[in-house]
Order: sequence, then C-alpha cells, then structure tokens
Amino acid sequence: MRLQNFYQASNNAQENGNSLDYGVEAIAADQELATHIQEVLVWLQFLDPPVDGKFGPISTDAFIEFQDTISEIRSEVAQERGFLGLFTAKALIEASPYIIPRPNVNYSRNDLAARLIKYMAKMNYRISVGDSRYNIVYVEGMNIDGSLNNDAPNQFNDCRMVIEIPDSDLIPIIQGNWEATTEPGTYYTNNPMGRGRQYGAARIAFGQYKAWRVGTHYGSGADPHEALVQKTPISVYRDKNRDMIRTGDFLDTGKFHINQHWGYDLPRTDIGMAGAGCLVGRLRKEHKDFMALIKQDQRYQRNNNYLFLTTIIPGDKFVEQFPPS
Repeated sequence: MRLQNFYQASNNAQENGNSLDYGVEAIAADQELATHIQEVLVWLQFLDPPVDGKFGPISTDAFIEFQDTISEIRSEVAQERGFLGLFTAKALIEASPYIIPRPNVNYSRNDLAARLIKYMAKMNYRISVGDSRYNIVYVEGMNIDGSLNNDAPNQFNDCRMVIEIPDSDLIPIIQGNWEATTEPGTYYTNNPMGRGRQYGAARIAFGQYKAWRVGTHYGSGADPHEALVQKTPISVYRDKNRDMIRTGDFLDTGKFHINQHWGYDLPRTDIGMAGAGCLVGRLRKEHKDFMALIKQDQRYQRNNNYLFLTTIIPGDKFVEQFPPS
C-alpha cells in the first residue's frame, strides 16, 4: 500500500477505538509501502538513493532520524518512534524540505565551528548532528586559523574542515582542519580537461552537494589513492575566458569527476597539476587523516556506499555575515 492508504486505514482504526501501528518488520513486508517511505526519505535527504523497497537497518535509521527531527514541530510523532502510525504517516505525506526544522545546536561559543554551522543554518543547508556524524566543509579564501586571505589564484589558500556536533552538549567542534583548494590551478585553467576543452575549466559553485563516495582517485593516472569520488551531479562554473573567477561564467551541472583527493605535497603557492576543478587537500598525510576521520562516520560504518554531503562556502560572505567576536 501507499502511505495515503496506510493513513486512511490507521485513521479508520482510530475512529473505531483501535490503533494501527507498523513496526519495521511490517513495513519491510509491504514492498510498496517500504518503497514509498524510502522515496520520501530520499527527497527529504534523510536517506541516500537508490530506492529499492528493502527496509533494513539503514532505512530504519533514516526513518527514526526523520521522526526525531519532525517531532520538534509535531510532538505527537515522538510517541510513535520506531513505528509507523497515524501521526508519522501524516507527517511523511505532508513533509517537504522547506518545513523540516533545523537541528538543535548549542551556539554558546562564537568560535569558528559555531559560526560556520550558523552560516549553514542560515543558508538552509543540511546539518548533521550526533556523535560521529560529520559535516565536511570547504571555505574558499580562508586560512586554517579562520582568517581571510586574498584568495589569489593557483594557491592552496582555502581550507577543508570536518565538524562534529556531539550528542553530549551539541557544541560544534572542528575535528579536522587542513589547507586545500576549491579551484583549478593555472595549468588546467589553460589546459582544461573533458567538457572543459570546449567550455572551460570547472570551478565548483558554492553550495551543498550529496555527491561523494569513498573510492579511488586516479587523476592523470599517476599516484592513485583513496579519495571521495563524485557519484551524483554537482554544479560548476565554466571558465571559458580563463580569468580564474566565476563572474560571468555559465553554470554547468553533471558528473565531471570532481573528486576530493590529495595535492601531492605541492607548495602552498603553486597548485601545479594537482587541481583541475577538484576539492584538493594539499598534503598526502593530511588527506589520509581526512579520509580516516570521515570513514569513522557512523553512516559510512553501516553502509560503505554512503554518499557524503559536502558544503562549499565563500569565506568573504561567511565572515561578513558571521564575524569573529
């Protein structure tokens, strides 16, 4: 049955003084219902695709996360935690990404981590809360100490961060912070690859994308290594005029092999051939630390095909809106 059918049956049962509640096993036994719930959870970004109608531990976790989140504005859902009942069915039917409440975060500190999460909340980006549920954030034109730089081209002058918001106190903590670049260097700006040969090098559009899976980055064929590999479409600006800025460039959306990999230990002032549009951490060791950390994410631990969400932020706009104390 569909969610609407379940809701009607549950409503009829309640009018007759009964209740209709489905546990996980009952949901899993009805493939049409399981598929519909998964479709909603994917749309709301609680669950990664694909939708397969198999309601196992990963779908169950996403279902309960939805209940915990939506119960902040629909308190009656909390009494059905772990079960599909009348209130949860109604919430799933009526939910949209625009009404999902923001997660509960403790902003008592005004440090860099808190300010970044505040910015993400203001932009209505998805924020992961809980032990070993990591937020991957790149800030363009920012040093690892949180100060801005001039965002000069062809330099590792951006930062790659991993932020955790633990269950114990809900205070954002930076668990990893490394030099990186979010832009292609001079070499690949002048010698673009793939579609870039026609349209110009790719410069990722600021925003948030659920697009990367643990895999291997091969680059030009040299020094393959573990990385986050693009699996779903993202948006990039095409630098056809080769001026190394986004202004005036057209937006292109697709799968372009925009991976998150290492920068071959190149100097901070020269990206060289390390970046053709990827999100690149400068040093090999630091990239290995990055990968080791994010692979501790509880969602990846349960599902090795987990798609990682990543946020790319302009440093100047961020500091303008959320300056340090």
